[in-house]
Amino acid sequence: MTGPTVESSVHFRIQNHGRRALRQGPAPAAPEVEAGRVPRIARLMALAIRFEKLVCDGVVRDYAALARLGNVSRARLTQVMNLMNLAPDIQEEILFLPRTNRGFDPIPERRVRVIAAEPDWRMQRKIWRELSA
Repeated sequence: MTGPTVESSVHFRIQNHGRRALRQGPAPAAPEVEAGRVPRIARLMALAIRFEKLVCDGVVRDYAALARLGNVSRARLTQVMNLMNLAPDIQEEILFLPRTNRGFDPIPERRVRVIAAEPDWRMQRKIWRELSA
């Protein structure tokens, strides 16, 4: 004769350093991911903001160190960091651009670099409106 049988739903959860832990109950539902991909310019804008914070917080000494860590040229890092010269409202619009489902991104990076080179925010906004229309 065997003892009583107990049934329970369990799932594994990944913890620190890839360790797995057994958890009771059903597995949590996976978050839904929007279709398409984040435009390249939005990813670069987010990266520029993150890099700026790393330098300001003293985590990284300067942009040259960031370039070495990222294995990119200092010139390329400068191009990315120049996105921080954009007016704050343009930066926000770039961060929240709609996802690209197919083909090329609607707003190419090189066109945005031209806007970032303009020191007057009013002029930047005018050029941005024309570009994003």
